[in-house]
Amino acid sequence: MTTAAVSPVSPDEDSIAVAAEALPRVQDYLRRHTEGHAVVRVVDGEDGEQLVVPRGAVELLARVLAHMANGHSVSVVPAHAELTTQQAAELLNVSRPYLIGLLEAGEIEYRKVGTHRRVLAGSVLSYKHREDLRRRSAADELAELAQDMDLS
Repeated sequence: MTTAAVSPVSPDEDSIAVAAEALPRVQDYLRRHTEGHAVVRVVDGEDGEQLVVPRGAVELLARVLAHMANGHSVSVVPAHAELTTQQAAELLNVSRPYLIGLLEAGEIEYRKVGTHRRVLAGSVLSYKHREDLRRRSAADELAELAQDMDLS
């Protein structure tokens, strides 16, 4: 497997505006077309060319547009891509030493290539998802405790 570069696309003001305009149209399309392939019309000047893409690609496009519309940088990394520890740390927004600790503790799967660690992007994203669920659960529990104690 090869190591994937994680180079985000940072939207400028024009891109943010275009993404914000396109997002509701893509979301509306997905709501109206719930099954099968999505048909996207790509227009180049006066000529229109029809392109058929998998629904998952259109769903991914909607997520990308949502982030761009909010001014966030976006990168797309295949789940099977191998990341360096620095890339994985950046994806999680943690320091490299902290990530190494997670790897050594068995929280995220990795393999060694010589003396270097390689981490599957899918493993990093699975860890991120588990942690998001754990944090959300803890926040819900705190909110419930606050309500029980009439602190809200």
